[in-house]
Parts: sequence; C-alpha cells; structure tokens
Amino acid sequence: MNSEQLRLIEARDKQVPWRKWGPYLSERQWGTVREDYSRSGDAWNYFPHDHARSRAYLWGEDGLAGISDEKQRLCLALALWNGKDPILKERLFGLTNGEGNHGEDVKEYYFYLDSTPTHSYMKYLYKYPQEAYPYLDLVKTNRKRSRNELEYELIDTGIFNKDRYFDVFVEYAKATPEDILVRITVWNRGPEEAKLHILPTLWFRNNWAWAEKVSKPLLRTEKSFGCTQIIRVSHLELGELFFCAEGEPELLFTENETSCKRIFGTPNTTPYVKDAFHNYIINGQEGAVNPEKEGTKAAAHYTMILEAGKSAILRLRLVNYTPEEAIFSAGFDVIMEKRLREADDFYGEVSPSGVSLDEANVMRQALAGMLWTKQFYYYDVDRWLKEHHAHPLYPSSRPSRNRDWFHMLNENIISVPDKWEYPWYAAWDLPVHAIALSVVDPDFAKEQLEIMLSGFYLHPNGQIPAYEWNFGDANPPAHAWATLFLHLTEKATGRKEDFKFLRLIFQKLLLNFTWWVNRKDRFGRNVFEGGFLGLDNIGFFDRSSPLPTGGYLEQADVTAWMALFCQNMVELSVELASQDPVYDDMVEKFLEHFLWIAAAINRPDAGMWDEEDGFYYDVLRLPDGSSRRLKVRSMFGLLPLCATTVTEKWQRDRVISAVSLNMKRLQKMPELAKSIHPTGPGHFGVAERSLFSLLNPESLRRVLSKMLDEEEFLSPYGIRSLSKFHLRHPYIFRLNGQEYRVDYQPAESNTGTFGGNSNWRGPIWFPVNALIIRALLQFHMYYGDGFRIECPTGSGKMMNLLEVAKEIGDRLTRIFLRDEKGGRPVYGGTEKFQTDPYWRDYILFYEYFHGDNGAGVGASHQTGWTGLVANIIQLFSLLDSENELKAEKWETSKEGGQGEPED
Repeated sequence: MNSEQLRLIEARDKQVPWRKWGPYLSERQWGTVREDYSRSGDAWNYFPHDHARSRAYLWGEDGLAGISDEKQRLCLALALWNGKDPILKERLFGLTNGEGNHGEDVKEYYFYLDSTPTHSYMKYLYKYPQEAYPYLDLVKTNRKRSRNELEYELIDTGIFNKDRYFDVFVEYAKATPEDILVRITVWNRGPEEAKLHILPTLWFRNNWAWAEKVSKPLLRTEKSFGCTQIIRVSHLELGELFFCAEGEPELLFTENETSCKRIFGTPNTTPYVKDAFHNYIINGQEGAVNPEKEGTKAAAHYTMILEAGKSAILRLRLVNYTPEEAIFSAGFDVIMEKRLREADDFYGEVSPSGVSLDEANVMRQALAGMLWTKQFYYYDVDRWLKEHHAHPLYPSSRPSRNRDWFHMLNENIISVPDKWEYPWYAAWDLPVHAIALSVVDPDFAKEQLEIMLSGFYLHPNGQIPAYEWNFGDANPPAHAWATLFLHLTEKATGRKEDFKFLRLIFQKLLLNFTWWVNRKDRFGRNVFEGGFLGLDNIGFFDRSSPLPTGGYLEQADVTAWMALFCQNMVELSVELASQDPVYDDMVEKFLEHFLWIAAAINRPDAGMWDEEDGFYYDVLRLPDGSSRRLKVRSMFGLLPLCATTVTEKWQRDRVISAVSLNMKRLQKMPELAKSIHPTGPGHFGVAERSLFSLLNPESLRRVLSKMLDEEEFLSPYGIRSLSKFHLRHPYIFRLNGQEYRVDYQPAESNTGTFGGNSNWRGPIWFPVNALIIRALLQFHMYYGDGFRIECPTGSGKMMNLLEVAKEIGDRLTRIFLRDEKGGRPVYGGTEKFQTDPYWRDYILFYEYFHGDNGAGVGASHQTGWTGLVANIIQLFSLLDSENELKAEKWETSKEGGQGEPED
C-alpha cells in the first residue's frame, strides 16, 4: 500500500484532516447567481469582472492557482503583473454570456497538471503573456462575430507570438495536514529578458461585514529572521497560523473590503480596500496599503527580471506552529520531492501496466483536473431570499429565482463542472463526476452523492436541485446509476461494503423516484416529460418552456432514464435484501415499474418506437388530441438502448418471490413480453444470466445499425449526439405557419438556447458515450460471442459487443492521444498546441468535442464528466472478452466478511 493510500485511510478511519486544505477556491465568483442582488436577475452584469478586483464577495472567493481551507475562511492564491497590463492579474478573465458569440468563455491558458486525492501534492500551470493582456480586443472582436463563426481566442490575438510569455508553475505539498509547502517556478519562454511582479496573496473571506457576531480575523507582520518574511494569521476558528515567504519580499497589507468609491461613488468605509495592491503596484499609490502592516488581505511582493530561457524559484510555507530559521532549509525540497514521488507511486498503481506513457499522462491529467475542480460552495438560500425581499413565507415578497428552495443551506466542498464557466454544482454532472472520481477517491465520490441527497439540498418533495440558475429544472436521474456503480466497485476491489451508505442513499432515491412519477408523468401513463434534461438545444424547442405549438412532449430520453432508474433500484434492492428481507418488496416494486415503462415506450400505435425507421423518437401531443413522432435521429433515440441490465443467477436466487411474480406478469401479457428483450426460463444467456432491456433482439440490431454507421452516429471520435444524416437531410417541422428545424452542427451551437454555449446537435459528449459503453458491456455479458454485428455498418467487419464497446472507447480516448503525426485531435488546427514542446503535452478536457474531427469545444476545463476518459482507458486496459464473460457481479456473503454491514 502506497503513502497516498495510507493517507486516504487515515482520513476516513481516523479523521486525520488531510483534505482540510485543498484547491477549493473558485476561478470565477463574479457573475454568479449567489452574488446577484439585482432586481432583474442579471447576474452577469450586476457583478462583472471589472468589479471583481474592487468589490468584496459575499458568498465565496476566487483566485489564481489558489487553495483554501474546507470552509474557505482563509485563502491563498497568486497575483501577477508583467509591467504592462492595465489590471493586476488576480483572477482569470473571460467573456460573459452576452459578450461571447457562443456564450460565456474563459480566455486564458491554464492547466491542472497533478493532484493526489488528499492534495498532499498538486501542480498547476498558468501561461502569462508578457505584453498587455488584450481585454478590449477579446470583448470587441467576439461581440462582432456571429454564432456561425468561430470564437476569437486569446491565442488568436497574437499575444503568444515569438513566445513572449511566462510559464508559471505552482506546486503545493503537505508535510502534515497543517504544514503546506508552496513552490513557484517561473520560466521566461521569450527571446528577451522580461520583468515580472509576483504576489502570493493571503486573505480572509469577508463574513464579518454582513454576518452577526463574527469576530474579525487579522493578518499582521511578524518579526522576520534571516531571509524569511513572516505573516501571522489569527482566526477564531483556524487558530494561529504563520505564512512564511523566503527572501526579502515587500509585505503589503489591506482589507478585503469593497472600494465603495470606485464601485458606487460613495465614501469608503475603510481607508484600505480590496484593490489596494492593484493601486499600489500599477498606479503607484503608496497610501493604498496599510503602513501598520496589518489587515485581512496581505501579499508578499516579489520582483524579478528573468533572462530569456531562464527560470527562478520562490518558496513559501503556511504552518500551524511557530516557524524556525530552518523552515526553508534543504528539508523543504526533500519534502516536496518526496510528495511528488508518492504521487508517482499512487498513479503508477492507478494506471494499468499495459497503458502507454501517453495514455498514462492523459489519465493522470484527467484525474488531476477532477481533483482540482473541487470548490467550496456556500449558499444560504433562506438568507439570500430574505435579502432580496423574495422569501415566499414573508408578506409582499417579490418574484425571484429559487423561491421554492428556501430550505437549502449549501456549505460543502463539491465537485463542480468547471470552476470558471460553471462554478456551481449540477445535478446531471455530479453523479458522473462521482463515477470518474471513484478511480482515485471512492470515499469522496460517495460523499458527493450523500451531500446532494441530504436535507439541506434535496427538496422536501424529493426533487434534486439542478443548479443555481434554476434549482427547479429537471436533470437526468443519474444518482441511482452512480450509487450502484460505486457499490459494485467497492465489492470488486475488496473494500468492505458500506451498507449504511447504501441504505441512506436508497431511502432518498425512493423520494426522488416518487417525485419523478408524481410530477413528470402527466397522466400516469408511464411516459415522462423532463424539460431540456441536460441536453440543451437537442430538440426543436426549449423543452423547459411552454411549447410554441401548445400541447406537450413525451420524451424518449427521460422515459429511458426512468427505465434505467428502475433497473438500478432493482439491483440496489437485491444488494440490501442480503441484510434485510424487507427489500424483497422493493425488487417487486421496481420490476413492475420497469414493465409498465417498457409497455408505454414500445407501444406500437402511440409509443416512441417507430417500427418503420427502427428508432425511438419524442412524441408531440397537440392540443387537438393529435400526435406525431418528431423524427430527429438524436441521442433521444439511443438512450433507450442504455436501459439494459444483466442479472446473475445468484441475484435471482436471492429474491425468488419477486422474480416469480415478475414472470407471472409477463406470462399474462404476451404483447408486453414481445416488445422487450426475452427474459426468464428458456431465455438465459451466458452463465445463466438474464437480461432486462427495452430493446428486443431485432430492435437492438436496428438501433445499433444506425449508431454504428459512420454516416450517422459513429464518428472517428465516439458517438455523436445527433446523426450526421441531418447534414444532408435537416428535419423540418411546420405547424401553424411556423417552421422548426434541426440540422447537424458538429461544433458550436448556432442557437441561443440555454445560453448558447452548449451544443447537442452533433458533437460528442462523454457521459452519454459512457452510458452506451455500459449498455454494450451488459449485452455482451448476456450474449457473449452469440451476438455479432457489423462495425462500422457497411464495413463487413463483424464484432461482438465487447469489441464494439472497446471500439467506441478507443475512438473516445483517441481525442486526447497523439496520432501518427504527433498531433492531438482535441487541439484541432491550433498549431502551437500541436507542435510546441511547452504546450503539446498539457491536456485540456473540454465540455464536448467536434463530431467530425474531435477538436475540443465548449468549456475548456470541464474535466468533470470528460474525466471519464480515465475510467475508459483503465477499463479497456484491464478487460478482455474471456474475463468479461467469467466476471460476475459480486455476490454479497450473508455470513459476514465482506458482506458484514458497516454500521
């Protein structure tokens, strides 16, 4: 067992606070719903980037390459100035939703290079131009561009020409949970010497200005020794800490308070305000900083001149003991290098022995991105609504977003999709994050699911909050899938099964399932509506708004999700039945639900299955009682494939009565049995497995023939979200003189639906590809070599379904790996990323990918669900057909041992 694994065990079993400090700062707190106190709800313009340097936040903090404690009381991050920028670089810049031609977008280059799960070692890279940052150029040029044009990126401005930039590497290492070493290495990549100001900055989140009975903390200079400057940190909850800066930097102090004069045109409440360091360094205002050397924000100001191609190193340390002169002795670098070696050991065990060095690099950076993209998320909705005079329990309250969610008090470290573009949690993303995080930190992954289903998040009616822009939106019900995945992973890896966790989550999932059935099945017919359901612009209409045609949509995607939800709950019930036979009834309940949903989605007359096309479609129900299938070949029609689950003989034996009742129902309803996959006696597959699937063998072949057609869904880089068939055959729907149209768009969206920064009309998305791979593996466990299909369609090459799954997995991982010419498809035609040795091996994990060439599109740091690439590399490096067929879902022993409940 390696050192990092021991730290994880200490954190779990002995509550050693290895995770107390981590990368929990946001990368954009401005422009968020939490900070929006406007009457219009225009979060982007109420608190823009231009205010961020001068205006104190209320609900969180942001910074560059930063860390904080787990409640974000104390923050540490980097500030930079190249002598030419108009603004001190304290945070990342990007365009607002209204400024970007495809919505909001960060316009910086930074990379999460490494992190262990306890953050005992972390590494980050920021590429800082040596010329004035082109803020106005980026805003003006992007505003001029249409949705049909490419985005104007920072590299397009020419600012990196002739390599006039600094590489700023920031490393963190923990000697102990409360002894944090920081090493900053700066390289001048340019052809000439260049000057750089570096300000490692320490500050408190301001909760004293608006919270009652909060003691104001203090930073103050401490007596230095030798070549070390020291700042004493005094905080009621954190205690006494010391921030040590090697060398003789100038120590600067101010308050983390709003510059009212600059922002509101009113007098400041204190002479020393948040933007003091900007004013002191850039504007030369010596009176901006506190001469008494104390405050709630402080920095160690270093100035360096670097020759071309040379580097310099700064060393810092945050400790919870009185520092000694040897704090920056040779032992500092010994600890730093030891933690790096331990990180190497940890990832050496995570990466299968058969992977290439390039694959191992992609895996490690993907997982590092997952671990860096944790954020302290604080939102007391009850308080926020009161402050907005919008609380529904108070008289004369005004309309506001999230009025029905006043029970919420969010105050946790949460895995977010992207700490700049999406600096808030999302119900659709988080369970997928948990699956990816399980590769390195299954305890944290389980905690994420627990948080979202806890009483301060889950609505009393059972709905899971979607995201802060509208907690009431419906997102795919993926938590049961993630819960089952984590539980089966624990069993397969020999960890003690956590039945306490399973029981807790199961009860909350029951509430959520009931919410879906009661709220999203309009007439109780087992067909569901869900709004946009995380698929943004995939359909004709904004599915979360009233349809322009009137009527309503019966959605194939959410109906398939509910079928999978049932299957997941059946499996969870079987697991829990080993501990308590009362769960036998839950098996019966969810098997029955699955059958009713299957009957509804596959109805030959009015269901979503189209026999002529051999595909699933949404059904539009119009006010006059008529209906029609909307024949768009999209991910809607592939998701029913994903409602597929193999059951082992031991699982059936454990709940014999429930299985018997299910078979009796099928015998009484032969028309239902024909529409789903054959199951039960006489229909067992490999190793006496049975299969629950919405698709029977014929419909399975018909759907797969489209999915595996390179002129339809199968891209060189995975499965497209919309068939390429619609490139030449756009689907046009006319009603009441209006035309609605869906075209194949392989890259950015050309519509403004849901902000216009996500596109489901052609690109490749990892979460749905992962669902498809899961389904294919389930089918293969049942069929083995008994089911083969042409892949790609028309190629004449026959594959079993494990081989098909691996083919899709290989195409997905190909996005990030070097090709035969040395380029990475993820970077498209951007030459510098493809050929420059200081760029080409740093990987960005985008939100989605071009449907034809694999180039990254959308949010550039949405490692969240794109981090699944690590799972895919790991899975297919370990898996082969013979072992896949022999492997069973792990049986829980009733005699104790691994099956012993962990209470």
